[in-house]
Amino acid sequence: MPADRLLNTLLQYYQDVHDEPKSEQILGTTVHLLTHLGNPLNLGVLTSQLLTAPAIWQRPGFDLSHALRVVSIYNSAALRVRQDAAEALERKKNHNAAGFVPPLPSQERESGGGLKPDDWVRAVVKGADDRSARWQHLLVLTGVLVGFEGNDRRTLSRGLRSTLQQAVVVAANLALQSHAEDGPLAEASIVMALNYAFPLLSEHHQAQLDCDVLLPVMLWAMLREGCGDGLFLQDIARDVTQTVGGSGGGSCSWPQHAPSFAALVELDRRPVMSNMGPLAKMAAFAATHAKDTNVVLQAQDDVVLFSHKLLDAWARNRLSGVEFGLASAALSPDTLQATWPVLWQVLRKIMFGVVATLQAIVSRSLLDPRMLHEAVAPVVAAKSLQILRNIYFISSVNGNDAFQVYTFTYLTSLDVICRSGAACEKFLGDFRPTDGLALPSAHLQRTLDLYYLNVAEHMPLSLTTEAADALVIKPATAYLSFDGAMSPTMVQIFESAHSAVLSVLSCPQHSALTMQLAPFYIVKLFESFPRRISPRQFRVAFKTVIQMVSPPFPIAAQEPLLGETLLEMLLAAAAAAPTTPLEPDEATLAASAESGAETTMQSAQSALVLALVDALPFLPLPLVEEWMDVAARTLNAIADPRLRRPVRDRFWDILINGEMDVERSAIGVAWWGTKGGRELVLGGGRTAAPSEELPMMSGALMPPPESKL
Repeated sequence: MPADRLLNTLLQYYQDVHDEPKSEQILGTTVHLLTHLGNPLNLGVLTSQLLTAPAIWQRPGFDLSHALRVVSIYNSAALRVRQDAAEALERKKNHNAAGFVPPLPSQERESGGGLKPDDWVRAVVKGADDRSARWQHLLVLTGVLVGFEGNDRRTLSRGLRSTLQQAVVVAANLALQSHAEDGPLAEASIVMALNYAFPLLSEHHQAQLDCDVLLPVMLWAMLREGCGDGLFLQDIARDVTQTVGGSGGGSCSWPQHAPSFAALVELDRRPVMSNMGPLAKMAAFAATHAKDTNVVLQAQDDVVLFSHKLLDAWARNRLSGVEFGLASAALSPDTLQATWPVLWQVLRKIMFGVVATLQAIVSRSLLDPRMLHEAVAPVVAAKSLQILRNIYFISSVNGNDAFQVYTFTYLTSLDVICRSGAACEKFLGDFRPTDGLALPSAHLQRTLDLYYLNVAEHMPLSLTTEAADALVIKPATAYLSFDGAMSPTMVQIFESAHSAVLSVLSCPQHSALTMQLAPFYIVKLFESFPRRISPRQFRVAFKTVIQMVSPPFPIAAQEPLLGETLLEMLLAAAAAAPTTPLEPDEATLAASAESGAETTMQSAQSALVLALVDALPFLPLPLVEEWMDVAARTLNAIADPRLRRPVRDRFWDILINGEMDVERSAIGVAWWGTKGGRELVLGGGRTAAPSEELPMMSGALMPPPESKL
């Protein structure tokens, strides 16, 4: 059938609503005609009629995916027009090279409309007239732009390309102005169309988008249309059951045939969720370029509200009690292999979308004068940290927070809030773990407590001593006193609690608290080692405490014997410590793998002696030589040469690598060279044989050979 007659038939079909197969046939015919009509006026009529056709816009179950078919129609048509134009150009070149132009077969003459891409675009765009809505125009323009210019295709002339980009921006801005009247489907269509068109717009045209209106529409589409306000987690909760095992244990079951799983799979396939990454980038662009600061502040409030809903919905779900690292023991096989991975795939997409948007808001807060105001900046930072807390049940899993955007957002927010002691105190006060004798047994609450301790670690310098005690020390020591089973999360909490306590001890203004806390903390440190804390962490903790109770810190003048008392405690612990080698912790294994070196063997005894050696650069001057003797004798009490060698190497490293200041270095040189230090370290006090080659400090002079009398 000739294209013109087929056009009349198609336009008649446009006027009625049809069943699904017929509707799909109509769409296919539309693409065919768009590529075969040679009259520009007919192309304009076809586009104009399509944009108002009941067969397109009123088909049963019309949703966002159907609206996006319009983009697909014009994208496919543009690709075909581009291909036909390229083939025609190639034929012309071949014919000119041969010296003659033979007539084309009839089927080849009728394979396309014959319009050049620029002419085809002008004809189609004229069909986007006042009889249809601006958001519908945007769908057509986006399809045309993507078809001709996507994937680095440069089909259109430079002038028309710029004109088409300008038309997309104008249609988008006009559609945004009327989005409330056009309805939710129009809003989602605007967002998705811009998602496809945005990367193809020049920076000049991107800057013309009305970001003050675009930003809230973007967030609505991402958080409500795409994520459903997190309510899908409540639907899942209704389908999760607890099965009881024969020994009294049990596992959670969320089967594949559950309606909530089918709904989750469908949610993941929807256009918004499947494009969460690009949409988040565009939301970040809008947050960066919005002219009205209040729009950005409201956007942050919207993200805070969403994160609260997401966390609350997760807390009502039995799956929130399953620790990710222990999922194999807590979930049924079907859940573990089928439904659980899909759930976390969706949750990760949500987290990435939230963090990417938040990062743009935090970045803007460093430049926008209104957001930099001393009354606003801490509030913005506190809300950012609150958002990160609410999604920490996702970001804390399997290294999900190990990407640059998250790190920037987290650390920048901490830097800003720490400028205000009142803001720090309020934030910690709002989320402080509940007081009580029993620690929370729920995995989710422990996860939130872990986030709290990680944040609290950065804030002691900004807090009063009373606040540091109430908001950092007490929550941390509650976990340091924990004596139950150590799951992977509990190991992280235990380490974070140590870091939080050490951060308070490291602040000179909290010296009164340090005097009270140091003995208690050291006792807890010894009780925890090596079962609950690694050798590396023990050494860092002990060295930090010794540094804080030694000059020039004020506590050294108030309690001059405290440092030596702690050293005596360490010495006593080393004497009674086990001598069997310890399994290396994950951090040590990772460091060894990265450097390519062998993992250093340590026992509890050798680790305690290493901690003693680490403390030498911080001791008061009168104690340095004495404790060098003690450390040398103690290291030679390590019987296993494999365990003794790393301690000896560390002792030598302390003496030569510059960790000691000038005065302590002078004491060390004299002790090593003339006071028997070398013999103590290398031979336990024995005199070296004449033929034995001993290590020498840089610049040392060899003693002259003894003369015979």
